[in-house]
Amino acid sequence: MVQQEFTRTYTIHERDFTNAGRASTSITNILKEMGIRSSLVRRVASAAYEAEMNVVMHAVRGTLTLRVTPSVISIQVEDNGPGIEDIGLAMQEGYSTATQEMKELGFGAGMGLPNIQKQSDEFDIASEVGLGTRLSIRVNLA
Repeated sequence: MVQQEFTRTYTIHERDFTNAGRASTSITNILKEMGIRSSLVRRVASAAYEAEMNVVMHAVRGTLTLRVTPSVISIQVEDNGPGIEDIGLAMQEGYSTATQEMKELGFGAGMGLPNIQKQSDEFDIASEVGLGTRLSIRVNLA
């Protein structure tokens, strides 16, 4: 299993649908190489993908940082974007601020944040309108 701490940061750009999903795919491969249980890899990959897509769709730029220790996998996502006016509303399944264009591409069903929370053992979100959003996702290895 994980013997020492590992960290990798990915940069995500606004509306970069061509590269969307590359960070979460990389994370999947890294965790598999570390010998992490497949059920945990799926949870982390799902949460990472949803978070990555939120940055692509709604922010100008963001970073996604993977940190793996012997006891936890954590993902920190910070973006420069419009922020979220009502986090409670954004956490409701089906609520979406995606544009029609994004919906036509198959995104924006309003399940991103609720799915991230479901896949996490610990989840925290903070947002400031006009500045951006910060997510903290933790999945315990024990």
